[in-house]
Amino acid sequence: MSVSAAAAASAYQAIAKMGGEAASAGNTAGSASASSFSDFLSGAIKDAAGTMRQGEQMAAMQAAGKADIVNVVNAVNAAELTLDTVVAVRDKVIAAYQSIMQMPI
Repeated sequence: MSVSAAAAASAYQAIAKMGGEAASAGNTAGSASASSFSDFLSGAIKDAAGTMRQGEQMAAMQAAGKADIVNVVNAVNAAELTLDTVVAVRDKVIAAYQSIMQMPI
């Protein structure tokens, strides 16, 4: 897959802009950063659910003969990757909780 230089530059600028926004958000008060972290988690969960839903819809469309197989494979792979990421994060959170619970008081 070839990527044009303009597309790469545009993507780089978008990422740099997001990094600048994150740096300025890091300088705010504690309650604001806690709110933005909860907003980040909510957004991540919604994105994951949307990706999973899109994969299911594409698979259903393929079963009905209304979708291209390449698009279906891409959507299902994205859904699988999202599920793997969610499971990995869940496992890390559980491991951190168990580690905290085993700490002596």
